[in-house]
Amino acid sequence: MGIELLSDRSKVFDKADPHMVSAYVKMHVGHHEISLSQPGNHAMLSHRRLADLDLCHISYGSLTRVTSTSLRDKYHLQIMLRGACLQRETNRQRMLLAGDLVVINPHDPIDLTYSKDCEKFILKIPVALLDLVCNEQHWSSPREGLRFGSQVYKLEEIQGFAQLLSLVCREVEMEDNLLPVERHYVQIIARKVLTCLATNLDFQSIDSHKPSLQRVMNHIEMNLKEEISAQALAHLANMSLRGLYLLFDQQVGVTPRRYIVRRKLERIRAALLDPDYRVRNVTELAMDYGLTHLGRFSAEYKEQFAELPSQTLKRRSQA
Repeated sequence: MGIELLSDRSKVFDKADPHMVSAYVKMHVGHHEISLSQPGNHAMLSHRRLADLDLCHISYGSLTRVTSTSLRDKYHLQIMLRGACLQRETNRQRMLLAGDLVVINPHDPIDLTYSKDCEKFILKIPVALLDLVCNEQHWSSPREGLRFGSQVYKLEEIQGFAQLLSLVCREVEMEDNLLPVERHYVQIIARKVLTCLATNLDFQSIDSHKPSLQRVMNHIEMNLKEEISAQALAHLANMSLRGLYLLFDQQVGVTPRRYIVRRKLERIRAALLDPDYRVRNVTELAMDYGLTHLGRFSAEYKEQFAELPSQTLKRRSQA
C-alpha cells in the first residue's frame, strides 16, 4: 500500500516471539488466542495510544490463526496492508487482501488466519466513544445497539480516510503532541467511521421522533397509577433505551423517570386542591400513585411545589 500507518518510531516488537506480541495485544487491543503453524521469531508490532483509541500495526511472521469469542466493549477496524487473511464467519468465509477494510463488532466471534506475510493495521474504538458521538449528533441506534455492516471496503474508495489515518499516525508520533489535539482527531475519526461505513444508525433529526414522544407521553398520562419502566417506554417508542433518554433530554429536559414522577406529583396536587375529590389522607393518595417511599415523596413534592402535601391539603380545607 502507498501509505504509512505507524513508523518504526512506534515499534514495540521486531523479530519477536509471536506469543510475546500476542500477550501485549491482549493487554492493549483485545482478548484473543493464537495458534501457529510453526514456531519462529519473526513477529512485529507497532502501537500507539491516541486518547481513547489504540492504533496497532501487526504481523505474526508465520501462518497464524487468531480466535476470540468477543471483543466485548470495543470495535475493531482492520485494514489489510500486506499478504492475505482468511476470515471465517458462521455461514461463510472470505479472503481479505491488501487494501481491504472490515469492521468487527463487539459481540462478533473472531476466526482469522493470517498468511506468513500478512500485515494489518488495527484501530480499536471503544463502544462508549461511539455512543457519545451518536448522542452528541442526535443519532439513534436500535435497542440492540450500534452495529457496523459486514461488507468488505476498499480503503482507497473511502474518500479521505487513508489520508486521515496517515496524518493521525504522524501526529501521534510527535513528542510534543497535546491531549486536546488528540481528542480533536479522535472525534474526527469517530464521525468519519460512523458516516462513511454502513451501520444501523438512524441519522434523522430528533424531530422525526416527536410522534414517538407523543405516544410515550399519552401512555404515561393514561397509566400514572401503574408502574412504568423506561424499558417499556423505549419499546413503545420503537427505539433503544439510550435513544429514549436522548429524546427526553432534548425535548423534555429531564429523564423519563423524573418526568413520570413530576406528572404523578402534579396529578396528586390537583387532587389535593380539588374540593370535589375525596381525599382521606395524603399517604393513601401517594400510595395510590405508586409513591411508596413517603419520605422521598414529601421531599420531591416540596421541591416541586415549595410546600409539603399536607400543607396543600390544609389550604384546601381552609378555602
